[in-house]
Amino acid sequence: MINIVGRKKIWFAISSTIIIVTLLVALIFGVELDIEFRGGSLVTYSFDGEIQKADFQSVIENNLGQSISLQEQEDVVTGKVNYVATLSSKEGITPEKQEEITTALQQKYADQNVQVVSTSNVDPAIGHDFFVKCVVAVAAAALLMIIYIAFRFRKIGGWSAGVFAVCALLHDVMFVFAVFVFFRIPISQNFIAVALTILGYSINATVVVYDRIRENKRLMGAKTTLNELVNTSINQSLTRSINTTVSTVLALAAVCAVALLSHVESIITFAFPMLVGMIAGAYSSICIAGPLWVTWQDHKAAKKAK
Repeated sequence: MINIVGRKKIWFAISSTIIIVTLLVALIFGVELDIEFRGGSLVTYSFDGEIQKADFQSVIENNLGQSISLQEQEDVVTGKVNYVATLSSKEGITPEKQEEITTALQQKYADQNVQVVSTSNVDPAIGHDFFVKCVVAVAAAALLMIIYIAFRFRKIGGWSAGVFAVCALLHDVMFVFAVFVFFRIPISQNFIAVALTILGYSINATVVVYDRIRENKRLMGAKTTLNELVNTSINQSLTRSINTTVSTVLALAAVCAVALLSHVESIITFAFPMLVGMIAGAYSSICIAGPLWVTWQDHKAAKKAK
């Protein structure tokens, strides 16, 4: 049997370090925001043959007078790779400026038949409203989770179990956020989608552990120490958690590989953070939620003894 509860200080130290470093990096280097949150324009260019991505980006930046983000995107109809330029500007890009940039590209790559496939301007207010609504939804979901766990597991101190289950969920969201920060992936709707998916996955794994704790409390009797009770329950759930996580991670790894080979960055920026989030969810359910609950119960017992 693995002494997971006995090593709780190690788990807490690992998680705390990752979260603190993530916040420091975010504060020092900033967080990349996708166009839907900062506004601007998306311009998709098609071309024949091959063009160096860095050179293509340089031509646009020199004519626009600002830095841009350039991504590769495979056209599902033609099978060719297009370049999608993200231009940060609340006003978007004017037709005159777009024409100027296109002309410069066509002159630079006269033999590659550079053409504008599509142009769209994005208002950041839409992204902000969507983000606020998602935060409200997550807060409401967290409150309902606490109430549900408090009622279902009232025999093992349900309110505290619910609170620490939500703490484990916030821990998982921070790990997903770390992926976006360290890999300089722009925060987009994919971040919100991953976070919401991880919340559902992680709470399910945590509830399974709590269910084992409640059942073992009845089977093992009152003489069993809290550490032994929780440790036994986590170990009994360990195989299920690992098997579920491994199968999901393998599927996501395959999606990441296919998206990488196909140059579909929108899928990569969803699948890769999801992969990390799944691992974080299993880790928090096993090593964070239960040990946190034990720490709180020990604190309460020590306070009561005084």
